[in-house]
Amino acid sequence: MTSVYKIIEIVGVSKKSWEDAASNAVETMGKNLDDLRIAEVVKLDMQIKKGKVTGYRARVAVSFKYRKKK
Repeated sequence: MTSVYKIIEIVGVSKKSWEDAASNAVETMGKNLDDLRIAEVVKLDMQIKKGKVTGYRARVAVSFKYRKKK
């Protein structure tokens, strides 16, 4: 049997760290999608206000098993 996986990009945000931002993204998606397989951090960036870092953002590519509608 063969499988097909769909890949989507999501963005997680945290005031603490990039790791926390990536975890937030994956854990939130895990509540909405079954069978998450792989998460790859694609891009990291920061939010800045008045010269200070105020937040961390992680763009994450997440793959999950694609199931045909019956």
